[in-house]
Amino acid sequence: MKAIYGGIYRDLRDKVVSGDFPFQSLLPSEANLVREYGCSHNTLRKALGLLTDQGYVHPIQGKGVRVIYQPQDKALFSLGGIETFKETAERNHLKATTVVETFERIHADERVSAKTGFAKGTRLWHVERVRLLDGKALILDRNYFSIDLVPDLTEEDVARSAYEYIEGTLGMRIATSKRTVTVERTTKEDERLLDADDFDFLAVVSGQTFNGDGLMFEYTQSRHRPDYFTFHTTAIRGR
Repeated sequence: MKAIYGGIYRDLRDKVVSGDFPFQSLLPSEANLVREYGCSHNTLRKALGLLTDQGYVHPIQGKGVRVIYQPQDKALFSLGGIETFKETAERNHLKATTVVETFERIHADERVSAKTGFAKGTRLWHVERVRLLDGKALILDRNYFSIDLVPDLTEEDVARSAYEYIEGTLGMRIATSKRTVTVERTTKEDERLLDADDFDFLAVVSGQTFNGDGLMFEYTQSRHRPDYFTFHTTAIRGR
């Protein structure tokens, strides 16, 4: 069922982003969409719920679902959703390349435990990847994955997409990500691996990611060149 509503979500998202459903327009009625996708009303509502949570549409009781997405001038990494680097690049029509700098097994020591939240002694995959967009090295990702929850990970998997392996091969549901955004000084390692130009600071997104059982399987720190990215999230005011 996840694959079904996930596919509907991606198709509707792509149509919104491409302008097939323009800003402030209403999506086709629920009945028409159910017929078009050959799905149940519940499946469609799950897909629309994802679009709502990520700020693409807004449901209006008794009227339908209105498009509230507008394209951005820069590549947009949305903090409100859990999206892979590959998916973000495709959505922004950019050529994505990943270079794996580090792929190793470690045990979490006190420093790693304090940084990531994994218990001391936890067996981890330690991964460092440089992300290139249209040939520019713009992002340095540092990842720690629990070996117990993400077994048999390979360097080929992380070069392609770790989440494709986790969801597609392991069948794990990626449920929740808690993130913090900071601004940090550029390090010598950043300067070595990234096309940092004259920037002496980076935008840094750190996060813990949890599966459907509420277990943390990943800690990530993504270090971004600040001129190239807009970080966007959608907030919904509580009643």
